[in-house]
Amino acid sequence: MKAFVLRSYGSPDVLDLTEIETPVPGDDEVLVRVRATSVQPYDWHFMRGEPYIARLMGGGPGLRKPKINVLGADVAGQVEAVGKDVTEFRPGDEVFAMPKQGGFAEYVCVREDELAPRPANLSFEQAAAVPMAAGTALLGLRDQGRVQPGQRVLVNGASGGVGTFAVQIAKAFGAKVTGVCSTRNVDLVRSIGADEVIDYTREDFTRNGQRYDLLLDVAGGYPGAACRRALTPKGTYVVVGGPAGRWVRPAGRMFSTFAVSPFVSQTMALADVVRCTENKRNLLTLTELIEDGKVTPVIDRVYPFDEIPAAIRYQEEGHAPGKVVIAS
Repeated sequence: MKAFVLRSYGSPDVLDLTEIETPVPGDDEVLVRVRATSVQPYDWHFMRGEPYIARLMGGGPGLRKPKINVLGADVAGQVEAVGKDVTEFRPGDEVFAMPKQGGFAEYVCVREDELAPRPANLSFEQAAAVPMAAGTALLGLRDQGRVQPGQRVLVNGASGGVGTFAVQIAKAFGAKVTGVCSTRNVDLVRSIGADEVIDYTREDFTRNGQRYDLLLDVAGGYPGAACRRALTPKGTYVVVGGPAGRWVRPAGRMFSTFAVSPFVSQTMALADVVRCTENKRNLLTLTELIEDGKVTPVIDRVYPFDEIPAAIRYQEEGHAPGKVVIAS
């Protein structure tokens, strides 16, 4: 099969489109013919091996060379073959999943407990935009943020992949949502359901006197202490990511935030969908929201499979409204 293989760290140019062996599913795995995948910061952090401190951590990209050779954390496609212990799926079924690696290829093996039927009202390209970004938003709002109807929720970075899902999911849970984004994305964020939109080029949400029950910080850009000013005394601050850095960021921002957690009245939390063990359950929850019309993927661009390096390069710029998707 064709796949983009990562053998060393670097820019998108290090990805080598080549022929490799088609994987064989294990007993509890499903072989999926990839019809679409998506690009996200998770992929290019592993591609570049940054921030460098992450190479020392368990589950990180690897100290000297990449641990993951075929990137691509999201997948939508058709079941090609199943392992002997698989009971829920059969060849021909249309599915979507978050295998965390392997999506930048024609085929990928996915554990049965990591995939779900494709939402009936989504194309393969739309479905591929969902798993990691929407899963992260769901985890941050529902599990870490414990969002409740009527609460005031602020999403910093509301126009990106995670942010566009977060605005819609928070609204689906009955919250009053404020989205923070740049001038050119104000109309987009309003169109997906935000009750209020703050243009960060004109207004600093940490200094405008407004207080929120929950702040989901996707974009970063503000110190944790400043973000806590925007919270109620018992509010919750959930960190998702932030601006990339070669050595520490966004890990450093996360560590500094949690270092003060025992000394403040507010709750500090991290939305880490990669280590979540309930991703299939989350996919089914997202499917329900999508099929009910409460959540719709926002897609900025769709690239063909052989232009994956160009798609990553564009996504790295950090200005894509919504998701960048690959159609196979």
